[in-house]
Amino acid sequence: MKNNDRTRTLLEQALPPVGQVQEPSRDLWPELERRIAEAKTAIPARDLNPRPAIPWFDWVLAGGVAIVAVAFPASVPVLLYYL
Repeated sequence: MKNNDRTRTLLEQALPPVGQVQEPSRDLWPELERRIAEAKTAIPARDLNPRPAIPWFDWVLAGGVAIVAVAFPASVPVLLYYL
């Protein structure tokens, strides 16, 4: 019982009652907009690559799956199941 009382006390200290909604002390949206604008201006245009780079290992995995699908056609439903 002592352990339950201690747990109850700790929970009551950590969590506010459900009926009490605490609002932020200030509006957070203008700060977020400022940070987004700063991030956009901090990245040079030449560093923005419209095509993401695909690592070589992903190509090897895709090729391996294609080879298995061609060599063992019965494995295609199993491969699709795990996707």
